[in-house]
Amino acid sequence: MANSNKNGIASTNISALHCIDLSSPGIHTSVSLLKQACLDSGFFYVVNHEISQEFMDEVFAQSKKLFALPLEEKMKLLRNEKHRGYTPVLDEHLDAVNQINGDYKEGYYIGVEALEDGPDAQRPFYGSNVWPTAGTLPGWRETMEKYHQEALEVAKAVSRLIALALDLDVDFFDRPEFLGKPIATLRLLHYEGKLSDPTTGIFGAGAHTDYGLITLLATDDVCGLQICKDKDAKPQIWEYVPPLKGAFVVNLGDMLERWSNGIFRSTLHRVLGNGQERYSIAYFVEPSHDCLVECLVTCQSKDNPPRYPPIKCETYLLQRYKDTHADLCSYK
Repeated sequence: MANSNKNGIASTNISALHCIDLSSPGIHTSVSLLKQACLDSGFFYVVNHEISQEFMDEVFAQSKKLFALPLEEKMKLLRNEKHRGYTPVLDEHLDAVNQINGDYKEGYYIGVEALEDGPDAQRPFYGSNVWPTAGTLPGWRETMEKYHQEALEVAKAVSRLIALALDLDVDFFDRPEFLGKPIATLRLLHYEGKLSDPTTGIFGAGAHTDYGLITLLATDDVCGLQICKDKDAKPQIWEYVPPLKGAFVVNLGDMLERWSNGIFRSTLHRVLGNGQERYSIAYFVEPSHDCLVECLVTCQSKDNPPRYPPIKCETYLLQRYKDTHADLCSYK
């Protein structure tokens, strides 16, 4: 039973998400489960993704070391014009309409590395990362670069299941012109323990949908992520997505909803702080700059014509940034 607060927002306890096993030989079962998840909420778990728990623990340990630095040291790594580096608490507003302050989280961006004198350096979403010195955090850069590469392989594996769920060739999204040279951003996050209160506009991360193709989220064991399956419901019903050890929480972005002609869904989500520190690691995946996002042939018919005109990925992402005056990616 959902309980409504004075702002007309209802909250239930737990959202039951499908769990997709990437090692399962039963490909048809996996595709069926994923398709149902994409139709229902756009959120699901992925397990047995081939990133070891030992390495995941190391990534989280290195993330904690960064956020444990004195603020003056973190401010030396402040986000640059390419949206790489440190973002302080309250720096971002994911739901400016309902938030009285910014998000009660700090973060760190790591994108696709492009040399300053290289051919891609001037393209949006590519550029030089901001790295802590090896003397400050030994092995930190190497750990994050390795994770960036391994997470991309997980995203490609998920994209193959999504392609099959949309009645496409298995490698549709995994082709060179799509995910061969992707726009992919790793986002480390730390929630310091501020208690959220939706009735007064205080959030760990405000309600939003993600812009891109898919997002992989790794979390610690502290609950905080909530989803709202029907953003137009009155009242909105918010459900917690509990952490699952060793799993990614995967969600669809607005670009995939557009690509699938609205058949697959991107879903409103937010983070509420419960007074405990919380760490999470989000990995946002978009296709290449020049990829043309247009209605898939399997998602249109005479009765369901294309809802959106074709658009280049780069143009779409820049347009979203301009329209919302928010950051180039969404964060969890």
